[in-house]
Amino acid sequence: MAFETGRKDVAMRKTLMTVIAAVVLPLGMPLPVLAQDYDLVISNGRVMDPETLLDATMNVGIKDGRIVTISKDELKGSETIDASGLVVAPGFIDTHFHSVDLFGMKVAARNGVTTPIDMEGGVWNVDAYYAAKEGKWPLNYGATVSHERARQIVLDGMTFDGPTDALTMFQDRAKSLDGDNVAGWSTVRPNLDQMNEISRLMDEQMRQGAIGASSLVGYARSGVTTYELYEFQRVAARYGRVAAAHQRFHGNVGNPQAALGFDEMFANAVVLDAPLMMCHDNDQDWWEIEEKLAIARSKGMNMWSEYYPYAAASSNVGAEYLAPEIFEDNMGYSYKDQIYDPSQDKYLSKEEVLQLRKDDPGRTIVIQLPPRQKWLPYWLRMPHMTVASDAMWMDGGRDADFPFEEFKGHPRTAGSHAAVLRMGRENGVPLMFTLSQLSYWSAKHLGDTGLEAMRERGRMQEGMVADITIFDPETVTDNSTFKEGENGLPSTGIPFVLVSGVPVVRDSVFQKDVFPGQPIRFPVEDKGRFEPISPEKFVGIFAIDVPTLHIEDASVDEATHERYGSKKKGGTD
Repeated sequence: MAFETGRKDVAMRKTLMTVIAAVVLPLGMPLPVLAQDYDLVISNGRVMDPETLLDATMNVGIKDGRIVTISKDELKGSETIDASGLVVAPGFIDTHFHSVDLFGMKVAARNGVTTPIDMEGGVWNVDAYYAAKEGKWPLNYGATVSHERARQIVLDGMTFDGPTDALTMFQDRAKSLDGDNVAGWSTVRPNLDQMNEISRLMDEQMRQGAIGASSLVGYARSGVTTYELYEFQRVAARYGRVAAAHQRFHGNVGNPQAALGFDEMFANAVVLDAPLMMCHDNDQDWWEIEEKLAIARSKGMNMWSEYYPYAAASSNVGAEYLAPEIFEDNMGYSYKDQIYDPSQDKYLSKEEVLQLRKDDPGRTIVIQLPPRQKWLPYWLRMPHMTVASDAMWMDGGRDADFPFEEFKGHPRTAGSHAAVLRMGRENGVPLMFTLSQLSYWSAKHLGDTGLEAMRERGRMQEGMVADITIFDPETVTDNSTFKEGENGLPSTGIPFVLVSGVPVVRDSVFQKDVFPGQPIRFPVEDKGRFEPISPEKFVGIFAIDVPTLHIEDASVDEATHERYGSKKKGGTD
């Protein structure tokens, strides 16, 4: 059963605690935490844990940022939150979050999210990214390394000093046109030396502790070759970390369809024996993709996907796939009544879209995709299909005082997680299942890559980090819409959100003066793992030895032969 994962570990942990207590208590040793020592107590809440299936009215004692006790016994602490009639759940995890300013943190927290991380756009200068947020961030933070940034450096000659994230991504795409009017990152196919340099740069970012590697190959479908994408996934695979992507044909309703872009990455992940996350699997062919992911998981592979609960997408108007020859001729869509500009609060004609592509290619627009409406109820019921908002907007860099009503963008930024709770309630989806989509499955799959910070989140269990969302299951709802002035309205029915035991939402008010956010990151390594590719190395590994074709420098080490199972008996290296 999907929910049974971890039951044995939890049982073993409880047994060990009992044995320890039996040994130390006769010696007069006190319990680890006395009742009056809790920093915070959550009382009388419906505690729900998707891993162990705990679902009971309990009291939760928190100390030093961790859940110390979950008990029916009365607990006392320095502060108490009365959760009567409310659900006490693991804090929601959003693995596809681009709105990484303080306003974005405010709407995320009001939506129940404790860990918004970017595993699609990614970041650059990983060390600087994490250092910039240390002690200054209300929610947990983390990101993958950006394939697109590496391509901009190598193919457009761009430089990035200091931390960069998705808030500047669209503007940087426009800057890539400077000088030659060619967006190399999107359209240029790299030669072998350039491909090696892209991989080397990404490897350095992985060495610095990135969660994994991410690619927006769907925005560079004509530039990224199939072998480059394979090498991109191998960068992450060398570290055992996840590769995530907006796959090449996402959104296609014509031929080739979306599943072909997934198959490309799926095959790479299988042969590399590597984790894979498919970003927003909420379009054509999603059912085929989900079937393949389910079968892969049944064979022990660490693969999953995510979706957001809306029948509309969002992007920058200059994206390659919005060109007429792709959007109309290949993808089968029409510009009429389909492209909405939040900054002007109107739908755009084809002529207006094409003009904006020239004048302001970084402009954020919304794309209505009606077929998604009939698929939405199914996504709510798909195991290991996690909820990720794809939160983004055109005018970043705002602080927490920025008004909700002035946000212009897709309502998914403010409403995705509460919308799933509401829709799950309306469609009769078990709440425990919904909580798995909102928190546990993201934590589990990332934890299974070795990411320790995710092994202790996404669960309501003793010993876990106290990232907790408290909500009213009967009233929780999204309020953001596509109407001007309502794009960023906060969700309601989520009165308390805790990060490491510290309330960042208290009585439905975001707390601007607390910064308990923790890094979600792998340890920095002393040495990278980059290995350049070359024709000689390929021949040395995969071809048989023929004396007249012997290449002197084609030798590879024993470990490489071991990895590919290519050691030739009686031959030479």
